[in-house]
Amino acid sequence: MSDKKDKDLQKIEELLEVMNANDLVEIQISHGDDKIVLKRQQSQQAVMTAVGPAFAPAAAAPATDTAAPTIDDGLVEITSPIVGTFYAQPSPDSAPFVEVGASVGTGTVICIIEAMKVMNEIKAETNGKIAEILVKNGEAVEFGQALFKVKPN
Repeated sequence: MSDKKDKDLQKIEELLEVMNANDLVEIQISHGDDKIVLKRQQSQQAVMTAVGPAFAPAAAAPATDTAAPTIDDGLVEITSPIVGTFYAQPSPDSAPFVEVGASVGTGTVICIIEAMKVMNEIKAETNGKIAEILVKNGEAVEFGQALFKVKPN
């Protein structure tokens, strides 16, 4: 039995390496009744929470910078770091993360993009106010697609 635990631990360590290599914040994997969730703060070590035995790692989508300044009346665009589905709120019955006119600071969660059943929190990388929301809840987004426009402070 300890050989199986060693293999499971090795698989979890491989998942952590995938997270670090691709700068992922969270990985959720389900297989039947088994579930494993790996989360980490940005630029910090991963934290592991597992329910049931671990299993083979799934492929992960790479993440990149989320803010790209543009020249448009002094507004800064926040772009999608990955291909996925845009969610404006954490759950269907919750309030949106941000609305037009909302103040945001560096690190404020502004939306979630789901990619390969992984929920990736997208954070503002500038201080300011949301000037425009460019996508709708549940809409598919592409890498580099503008999601928000922010008027910097």
